[in-house]
Amino acid sequence: MDYFELAKQKFEALRTKKDVLVLSVESSCDETAVALVKNGREVLANIVSSQIDIHKLFGGVVPEVASRNHIKNITGVLNEALAESGKTLQDVDAVAVTYGAGLVGALLVGVNFAKTLAYALKVPLIAVSHVHGHIGANYISHKDLEPPFLCLMVSGGHTALVQVKDFCDFHVLGSTADDSVGECFDKVARVLGLSYPGGPNIEKLARTGKNNVKFNYSCPLGGSLDFSFSGLKTAVVNFVHTKEQKNEEFSKADVANSFQELAIDELATKTALALKKTGAKKLVIAGGVGANGRLRERLALDCEKLGGKMYAPDLKFCTDNAAMIGSIAFYYIRAGKGLADLTLTAVPTVRIDG
Repeated sequence: MDYFELAKQKFEALRTKKDVLVLSVESSCDETAVALVKNGREVLANIVSSQIDIHKLFGGVVPEVASRNHIKNITGVLNEALAESGKTLQDVDAVAVTYGAGLVGALLVGVNFAKTLAYALKVPLIAVSHVHGHIGANYISHKDLEPPFLCLMVSGGHTALVQVKDFCDFHVLGSTADDSVGECFDKVARVLGLSYPGGPNIEKLARTGKNNVKFNYSCPLGGSLDFSFSGLKTAVVNFVHTKEQKNEEFSKADVANSFQELAIDELATKTALALKKTGAKKLVIAGGVGANGRLRERLALDCEKLGGKMYAPDLKFCTDNAAMIGSIAFYYIRAGKGLADLTLTAVPTVRIDG
């Protein structure tokens, strides 16, 4: 029997198996990560090797550098995850991997590593959407959380409002027409001279500033559930450049605070509208920007006013990690979704509702 025929048989058996141990791999950007997750909720190990210090030198992620460092680090990360979990490769029921979205070269390192592991172990290979993984991070932090709920997806590549009807049933209510909010934060940070990664540094600087800067900007999409951040980014960049060209003093902290408040207001206003339209009482935050304390504070207050509750992952699960991939992979398996063969490859973009 060839590998894939055996994998299909084992995959079907896993759909009803009481305990399922998933070894998961994440390499979509600049974190090399491996985790072991039991039944989608219990993290036995979650090892992340970050390249932030490397990419700070370039002011952002350099794809080729990221790929080379994934190759360098991934075997060591796997060994560390196995040691921390107390498990061996023979205990693994399935191997899950992020196949998209992300940097293709970086993704390929993880995909090919996972394919090799799955083939050698003769276990199913599960192809996981990075975006769905961010949603899955909440199942780790909130053991009682179950769909249906409304999700605000806020990451470097995605900004969207997603109606999660079941663990693997996603319906996009609104998304960004241009830049993601994470990209907007990074570009504003760059123009303010802040180092990579931009989002956390904008938040830190904003704490010392005031919301008193008026940009030449107004939200272009009104009562829609879609987002737009390109105009806000341009307005802030133009403001800073104009001040610099005229040699006029300005407070970078005030600019950061005023920008952050506008961006968060855009997110919170659309989210409140979606909660009202859907009648959802549970709001879930997913993605790296979900680590922003001011955003969490605003959304929690808005949810309380609407009689709902907000859920957000622990901070360590907001940014890219493999535990979130292992979590959602378990629900893929239960739904009979995601089984891949050895032709699996990396893709730069994925549909949230795909």
